[in-house]
Formats: sequence, structure tokens, C-alpha cells
Amino acid sequence: MTMRKIGGAQALAAAGLLAGTLAAAADNGGKLQIAIDSAPAGLDPHLITAFNSVVVVQNTIYEGLTAIDQDLSVVPGLAENWEVSDDGLTYTFTLAEGVTFHDGSEFTAEDVAASIERVQAEKTGSPLASRVSPIIETEIVGPNEIVFKLEEPFAPILSSLATIAIVPSEYEDDVDSLQQEPVGTGPFAFSEWQPNSYIELTRFEDYREDGKPHLDAARFNFVPESATRQVGIQAGDYHLLPGLDPATALQLQGQPNVTVQETRDLSYTLIGMNTTREPFDKAEVRTAFNMLLDRQEIIDGALFGAGIPAGPLSPALVNWALDASEFACYETDREGAMEMLEEAGVETPVKLTMNVLPRQDTRDIAQIVQQQVAGAFEIELLNQEIGQFVQDWRNSDFDLFVSANGGSPDPDEYFYRTFYGGGSTNVFGYDDSSVDELLDAGRREREYADRKSIYDQLQRKLACEGPIAHLAYGNLYTAVSDEVDGFEIYANMRLRSLADVTLAQ
Repeated sequence: MTMRKIGGAQALAAAGLLAGTLAAAADNGGKLQIAIDSAPAGLDPHLITAFNSVVVVQNTIYEGLTAIDQDLSVVPGLAENWEVSDDGLTYTFTLAEGVTFHDGSEFTAEDVAASIERVQAEKTGSPLASRVSPIIETEIVGPNEIVFKLEEPFAPILSSLATIAIVPSEYEDDVDSLQQEPVGTGPFAFSEWQPNSYIELTRFEDYREDGKPHLDAARFNFVPESATRQVGIQAGDYHLLPGLDPATALQLQGQPNVTVQETRDLSYTLIGMNTTREPFDKAEVRTAFNMLLDRQEIIDGALFGAGIPAGPLSPALVNWALDASEFACYETDREGAMEMLEEAGVETPVKLTMNVLPRQDTRDIAQIVQQQVAGAFEIELLNQEIGQFVQDWRNSDFDLFVSANGGSPDPDEYFYRTFYGGGSTNVFGYDDSSVDELLDAGRREREYADRKSIYDQLQRKLACEGPIAHLAYGNLYTAVSDEVDGFEIYANMRLRSLADVTLAQ
């Protein structure tokens, strides 16, 4: 079988030389103080969905076979390089040698196979399962070589693998331990979790990249009040505020000793609709709900103008996203929406509840949406703590919810698990055979132009008839103290650059 080789051997060699240079320099260490708004809802990388869980563990404690660079391109991770068969059904990965987990055990192909199988297992209930569902067989060739065999071509596999953290094989059947004490291969190791206070990670001395990380530790402090986080970074108590809300970002702009880094966000705010409950079992009702919204008013009122109306894909994905102006239901039309509801046999106002993610922007959005749809829908807002919100989301225990969701470099990573019938994060009960057919075709097709046509069709259908009213793509902000050097913001919200950060002493 003819193979073509794709990979990063030369890039890794160059990175090794750079790492050696950095290692030769004096390492100033120190503890980076990070402030986030709430404690994580667990730390198992195959189970978590909440932002504060992801930001603590992904690319800090854990790594995947591949990684996503700052420009959203796929780069080597724990796999140094890979080969793909001409038919696109066989991927052979050569793994980095001499890598160890934080518990001292050796990283091998067995851990990769176990991690993939753990995510795929129904008993695990991983929200990432759809991202590796086309892998039907893993073959361990040797300690540092593994082969994935696919049921059919799967165009986004390399991007998807960046989201699948590799854990020790001993945890394949354990879905409890890693929620409290994660074990990975990343630059930082889990050290301590003080409830209602902080999580601390410490430098992994045996990290695979020589000389990294430079910090001794990174502490994630749980600070619910945005004003307290703002005062804290100005006073020097905190060094980093990731995922900053727009109001605080605006107030910190131009302040001494603080820089606000900004990029277009891959993630978006949304209203989720439960299609197994009336009246959202009807596509025309979901369309009417969209028509009642004024997205610009939401952006102005809740995001301080820092954002744009959201279609199903972020404009940061310049090769994929359609402009929101293409979606007819995004034109606010209250009269048309009321007529559509009447034609659908819906008696208004419909009394509903809306679960609210505990973030300032989503609380503000919920109040604005509540007012915008009044008369057609009478919504009671349920302000929940993060654990309850996630549990109800996973159990599809909602009429509506308002939340924020992370985006991905490839459309499949969001669309397939969210909108495919029975998809691993299809908590909406959404099931449309025409959507399923397009999603399957998007995975199989390897030519960009043909894939683009497929995802254009999906965007046009999902924007108005889907179970999600996409609201806004904001700007992603991180406040960085002037004592910090080497931090770079990533559109996917990962703190991958923490391994490069140094702290003035």
C-alpha cells in the first residue's frame, strides 16, 4: 500500500534545538496566579464540557496525539509524525519516545489505544465520542507506533485527535478517579484542589520538551466576582484572567501594568431548545423563536458591542463560515414570528423555563432574551450553579438554556456531535435524517470544495430550523499582567502557551 507522509519531524527537531537553548538560560520559576470565575465541574478530560474544566486541564495537564496551533493549524503533539494511506482509511502514528506520565509510568501506544477506546465506550458517556467514532480498529505495532483503521474516510481526524487527551491505560474502565486527580503527560502536573478556593498545578520536571515549563507552578483561583478579579490583577494579586467578560475587558483597557490580549472567539453564546418538548418539536416554532431575537441588541446590551451576530460557524473559520446576513430568520420580525406560531397551532404566551449558565454575559443575555420574546414566550430564568447546570444539560432536563459553547477548527467537530441523531452532545433530542446524511457526507469527502458545499447547506438549514439559536461571537479577551512574558491567546481558549510563560521576579 502506498503511503504519503505528513508530520513534524523537522519542526520537532528545530523545537528541540530551541528548547535546549531555553534550558541553558536561567529559569526564573515562580507561581503564576490565574483567576477564573468558578471551580471546574470535574477534571476528567474525556468527560468535561465546562470552560473552567477545559481551561485547567487541556494542554496543561493533558496532551493529544496532535495539537492546534495559534493559527488553528494542526501540529504534532504526542505523535511526532503520521502516515496516511491513499484510500484515507489507515493512519499510522509514530509516537514521541521517552515520554512519561505524571505518575512516572511510561507513555506507550497501549495508552493511546486505551484512551481512544475509553472515549468510544458507551459506559464512559464521553461528549467527545463522535470525534473518534469512525475509528473501528487500533493496532499496536510497537511501543511507539500505532495504527488506526477507519470505517470510511474521515477528513477531520487530525484536528479531532487534538481534543482527545491521552491518559494512562489503567484508567480505561475508571470514570471516577480522573475527575478529582488527573494524570497526563503535559507540562504541568496536578498538585492540589482546595474546594471553593483554588486548583494548583506544578511544573512537571520530566516533561518531554527540555527546559519547559519555566514556571514552578500555576494556581487557578476561584473568584466569582468580576470586580474582584479586576482589582486583583491591577493590584498584582493575579497575573492572568482568561476568558474575560467584555465589561471587565473594557475597564482594563489602557490600565497601567496590564495588557488585554484579544482575538476573534471560536466560541459563541446560544439558546438551546429541547426538541423533545412542545412546542420546540416543531421546526417552525424554532424558526419563529429566532425571528423574535434582536442579536445586535443582545451584543450591545450584554457584550458591550464587542461581537457580531452568530451563525452556526465562527467567522474566524474564514474557509467555512457563511455570513449571518444569509439567514432570513436573523431579521427581527415580531409580526411574522407571531403569525408563524399561530399557523403552527401554538397558543401564546408559552410558559417555559430557561437554565442559565453562571457567567455574567449569559445572565445578561438571558434577561434581554426574556424581554425580546415576551408575549410569545413567558420565560422563567433558572440561575444555576455550574454543577447543576451541567448535570441538567447532560440529562436533557431543560426547556431552554442559555450558555456559551467552544468552537473547533473543523466544522465536523461541532456539527456532528451536536446535530447528528444520537450524537454525543445532542442533548436537544434533535433528529433530522437530511442533516444526518449531510454530516456523514462531510466526513467522507476529502476535497475541500465539496466539503465546503456540504457545510454551506448545513449552515443554511441549522441556522433557522436547528435546535440552537446562535446569538453572538464575541471577542475573546485575556488580561495579562506586565510581570508575565511569553503568554499568547488562542482562539480555542486553550492555555497552550503556559509552557512558554516566564514570570518577573
